[in-house]
Amino acid sequence: MPTLEKMIAGFSAATADISEDFRLWLTSMPSPSFPVAVLQNGIKLTNEPPKGIRANLLRSIADLGSDDYEGSTKPRVWKKLIFGLGFFHAVVQERRKFGPLGWNIRVRRVWLR
Repeated sequence: MPTLEKMIAGFSAATADISEDFRLWLTSMPSPSFPVAVLQNGIKLTNEPPKGIRANLLRSIADLGSDDYEGSTKPRVWKKLIFGLGFFHAVVQERRKFGPLGWNIRVRRVWLR
């Protein structure tokens, strides 16, 4: 990380040598070891997942576009497949906030008589 910080500082000092089309994209989780100078000199973007299963499903279908959604020789089967995959994806994304509960912990069932 210190090497990255030195490189970024060199970019801002020698702007004449850098092309106008140059872009540096960095992806990072929040970390105390990430250089503060890099964050201060850049533009920050965040991509938050939609809240709730319905919003996630609508976003997935909206990202497809009408050509992808309608452009099939078997539209009925294709739409069902897209909906099923989108719904499954939305459920998995929503379950992330619960951690490991329900995914790998065996539940003991008790039958009432």
